[in-house]
Amino acid sequence: MDRGSLPAIMEDWPKPGTPVKLVVKTWAGKAEHTGIALPSSGNKLITMKLQNGYNVSFPESYVDSFEVLDEMPTIEEEFEEIEPQDESLPLVHLIHTGGTIASKVDYATGAVTARFDPHELLDAVPELRGIARIRAVKLGNMWSDDLRPRHWNRMLKATEEAFAEGAVGCVITHGTDTLHLSAAAISYGWSGQGGRPPGRIVLTGSQRSPDRGSSDAAENLIASVQWAAHGPTPSGYRDSSVVIVHASSSDGSCAVLPGCACRKYHSSRRDAFKPINQDVLGHVFIDGNEARIDYSPEAHDARVEAISPKPFDESIRIAQFISDPHLHPDQVQGAIDSGFDALLFHGSGLGHLPISNPEDDSLENTRLRMMLADHIAQGGVVVVVTNAIHGPVNMNVYSKGRDQKDMGIIGHGSLCPPGSALVKLHHLLSVGGKESVERGWEMDLVGENPTFSRS
Repeated sequence: MDRGSLPAIMEDWPKPGTPVKLVVKTWAGKAEHTGIALPSSGNKLITMKLQNGYNVSFPESYVDSFEVLDEMPTIEEEFEEIEPQDESLPLVHLIHTGGTIASKVDYATGAVTARFDPHELLDAVPELRGIARIRAVKLGNMWSDDLRPRHWNRMLKATEEAFAEGAVGCVITHGTDTLHLSAAAISYGWSGQGGRPPGRIVLTGSQRSPDRGSSDAAENLIASVQWAAHGPTPSGYRDSSVVIVHASSSDGSCAVLPGCACRKYHSSRRDAFKPINQDVLGHVFIDGNEARIDYSPEAHDARVEAISPKPFDESIRIAQFISDPHLHPDQVQGAIDSGFDALLFHGSGLGHLPISNPEDDSLENTRLRMMLADHIAQGGVVVVVTNAIHGPVNMNVYSKGRDQKDMGIIGHGSLCPPGSALVKLHHLLSVGGKESVERGWEMDLVGENPTFSRS
């Protein structure tokens, strides 16, 4: 098509995914681009994905001509056979679930899609060959926001099988959005009943896909395999699972975080995760082809090595609510009527719920209070955490908090972050129901409550 048909350009522009050669005229002269047609990114704009992976748009008036091609333009990629691995190195299982760390641009659609192939991985990060023998295990290609407790159990089973086969450590590659939840699940699964895993378990991901120049994927993988292969023997406290992530926006330093107590606090930065109410475990520094662990062992009670992890009861359902001006009693009643096994409230401040009506103008608060009191009296489980980033739940400071304690709401004194609290609640329900929650919530099972306060 040439410029004589300009009014029809937008109408005739091929469907997304079609290979196309586009010629445009700009102030710098004519330029030719080959790539994949994409939907228009704006009014009267022609949009395509170039062979280098970037999207580009031109005003319709810039188009000189375009031609539909017979074959899809591709990025040249060369793969060699996987070289034999050094049998003297420790064995590490690389357990893949999906996420950005194993994603690439799909040049047919312009979207980032989950991909995984051991050849690609070892070719892309050859430094891994000098750290450990890698066995790749594929559990799936899932975005982490699609994961459910059944997938926690599959990860636990995969780590159990890895240790049974002689692996000294496991690295679970995972999307970052719910990585902290899966890390907590691994911690409680292996150590929630007082044991410790037979080897090191690392969860890691990346904020930017490996085909981007600013990707954190390679360094996170190198640091994770280094820890899994050569890190300290896990104690079962704070280190039953760890999260490896960039400690800063610069290269060369990755933080090792306690998997039982961290949180994703930024949606796009590479240092997206922070430990909550406690410090990092250590760092892995990467300099060229060398990786070095900086870690000071912590004093801890001796734990017996666990033979197998405790799986989560996949039938358990937990309803979560946020304490704010739009928390209404009919929402909570719906969960109670539907038979949810527990109610978890993200309380405001020190862990408060809207259950007071001092001005006699908010009957919904009174209804919520009565509803929760009746539910607890009938054997229901109600737990509160704080939706603040740091600090404990403390229901002794204000009269409302003391009322919540008198009602039987569980949670006072906990330092456990909301995500880890959700997983802890599921674990305790899996172990022994309400009695287990009442008894276990005040315990520091895996390092989630390092200084549990009853004050």
